[in-house]
Amino acid sequence: MTTLVFGHKAPDTDSTGSPLIWEWFLDHTGIPAKAALLGTPNTEAAFVAKRWGFDLPAVIADVDTDQKCVVVDTNNPAELPASINNANVIAIIDHHRLAGGLETKGPINITIRPLACTATIMHQMMGDHASHMPDGIKGLMLSCILSDTLAFRSPTTTPMDQELAQSLAKDLKIDIDAYATEMFDAKSDISAFSDAELLRMDSKEYEVGGTKFRVSVLETTSPKIVLDRKASLMATMPTVAAEDGVDQVLLFVVDILNEEATMLIPNDLTKAVAEASFAVKVAGDSVVLPGIMSRKKQIIPNLKV
Repeated sequence: MTTLVFGHKAPDTDSTGSPLIWEWFLDHTGIPAKAALLGTPNTEAAFVAKRWGFDLPAVIADVDTDQKCVVVDTNNPAELPASINNANVIAIIDHHRLAGGLETKGPINITIRPLACTATIMHQMMGDHASHMPDGIKGLMLSCILSDTLAFRSPTTTPMDQELAQSLAKDLKIDIDAYATEMFDAKSDISAFSDAELLRMDSKEYEVGGTKFRVSVLETTSPKIVLDRKASLMATMPTVAAEDGVDQVLLFVVDILNEEATMLIPNDLTKAVAEASFAVKVAGDSVVLPGIMSRKKQIIPNLKV
């Protein structure tokens, strides 16, 4: 049976590139594998796949009973297919906190390491096989690292992520700054997406004190493009929250170049969350949070109601 490899819903570059990387590795070691996606990837991920000569993996709605799967870049059942506990999950490769709730049919290999990027963990797991990676796989790996670290600006960046990215860039004769600019420019093009799509594009569900949030992040080199849609985005938040079964959508627009985030404040709840979580005083329908770049390390751990 072919092993499916997929990441989380609302796939970003790491959750699009890492399944393709692991598909190559499994095939290389004699295990038939196929990468898949759990939704339409963002514009940066689509750019990266095309840049390195890959077709985007097929989008799947669910998994069949007993389907062999490798889950990457998440371990949270809320971000996985509805029938994931009926599938045969044989491995998890991730760099997020342990969420709990996954049930497996037997003992599995779980690799969760405190690195910035799933692709970095995969490189470590490959051992000597990493020397056989073709340029396209190296390019995907480099792209995943640059995306997840925001070209080393994110506080999640580790020396291992940075050293691997620099080594890959040298092998590929790629200028990291120039290539990262191309990636971030692609990510900043949101013209084709509705407000609801933007609110779900890079988001995770998280509960604080009994209040359920969809925590959405939009990373961009052109924050004005997003903030010009502030009114319509805030007007769409209640609809998305109701459809997704959460109490509130929290949106953080991360300015990659200025290394800060702007949080939208549509109501008293979001105002209270901002003031309690980030020690700021809110006046108006948005607040700038200097130095806030990472949902995983700076936003979610600090959320208070």
